[in-house]
Amino acid sequence: MAVKFYKTGAIADYRLIYVIICSRVNHSQWIFVKQRERATWELPAGHIEPGEKPVDAARRELYEETGSACYTISPVFDYSAIHNGKKGYGRVYFAEIEKLGELPESEIGEITLRDKLPEELTYPEIQKEIFQRVKGIISQLCSTYNILQYVISYFTFLSLL
Repeated sequence: MAVKFYKTGAIADYRLIYVIICSRVNHSQWIFVKQRERATWELPAGHIEPGEKPVDAARRELYEETGSACYTISPVFDYSAIHNGKKGYGRVYFAEIEKLGELPESEIGEITLRDKLPEELTYPEIQKEIFQRVKGIISQLCSTYNILQYVISYFTFLSLL
């Protein structure tokens, strides 16, 4: 299964079929979901409904599959994947969840919070690559943020002298 990554918006919205939401709770643990009919874990995800914007699909899927009540969500990148000989396009989002609500009635039977990917994944080839890429991007952003905080603190200190 081949996965390719693109800048957000490189794939026109009308061509997108899926959204995947890499979600973290309180800046620490990642959320994985298990559908009622499956024995494997996956990232919250789903199809974009006709006429629905990708970000609205991501918000809907995040709520339906995790019960998330309070969060921020941002697009990270677009991707393509070939599965069973068919190429599909999707958009990956990152959600930082502050509060989980009750899991609504849906196809999801269980959620888990983990520090790393579960061993038993529904689509291991796709989900491993997507998760590692998002995790790397978030790590870089956090490092950049920490450096900026240090620089701001340093210049604030100098201005007080």
